[in-house]
Amino acid sequence: MPKNTGGIADNLLGGLYCYLRRFLFGILSVGPVPSHISFIMDGNRRFQKKRNLEEGDGHKAGFSALLSILRFCYELGVKYVSVYAFSIDNFRRKPKDVEYLMELMREKIEELLQQDSIINEYGVRLLFIGKLQLLSEPARVAVEKAMRVTAHNSQRVLIICIAYTSSNEIVHAVQNSCTDKWNQFEASKVPNGSTTRPDLVLNNFKDSCKDQLLATKLSEEIKYKEDELLSVKLVDIEKHIYMAVAPDPDILIRTSGEARLSNFLLWQTSACPLYSPTALWPEIGLRHLVWAVLNFQRHHSYLEKKKKQC
Repeated sequence: MPKNTGGIADNLLGGLYCYLRRFLFGILSVGPVPSHISFIMDGNRRFQKKRNLEEGDGHKAGFSALLSILRFCYELGVKYVSVYAFSIDNFRRKPKDVEYLMELMREKIEELLQQDSIINEYGVRLLFIGKLQLLSEPARVAVEKAMRVTAHNSQRVLIICIAYTSSNEIVHAVQNSCTDKWNQFEASKVPNGSTTRPDLVLNNFKDSCKDQLLATKLSEEIKYKEDELLSVKLVDIEKHIYMAVAPDPDILIRTSGEARLSNFLLWQTSACPLYSPTALWPEIGLRHLVWAVLNFQRHHSYLEKKKKQC
């Protein structure tokens, strides 16, 4: 009987906490609500060592923390959440550690796809970005399945950055932009095999035109058009950036008190406030999110001006 009474009390307290949390979010939503919050999930292994847990339990606790913070974000009305789950640099760890993390990743992705998961509850679309070919085959298959199964969801978006670094993202975007530009240039050639090269057009023009000034002008115009066609612009790179699937983050939160970006979203965070609570990732809670949002709202006007200047 006492055990049953304890269960009822827990349910009542849980219900009260849920009500108070939503009441708090209702107050916060009076101000500007961030559309995209990014997290650097730092401190799983330190948490494990701090609590004297078994190998791998720190990452499992980190996954539970992720589910909690996702619920808070989605209840608040944040549409996009992105997390830094696994860096390309992490592949330098011991093969045994990498293999374990790949298997844990596969297992947790399967959990996210279960019927009663937060993904189905909030209609979340799962996107995985990074150099995915570096993943183990089982992990890559799970990633592809998750993106395929949730492709129809549109209410919320969870972007998981794995096998990712910002430098790789930028190189990837530049390479693809150059490829696109070259393909456009090749497509601009005249169907009979000739091109818009100035030397060919100019020779034909000189044969029928005595005005050398016009010929020179034509040459310059053709050269200018070629340069324009082949030049890579900012909009081209941003079209090919991995994170083109979401707006730039409004808030970046890194746990463990670290103020480094660690090669994460360098392109997208020039006007984004960084919040670095001392809590390790498995210790992150509602108060940390609320504080970050309040700070964002307090500086919202200034941040919007900075974004327009970028």
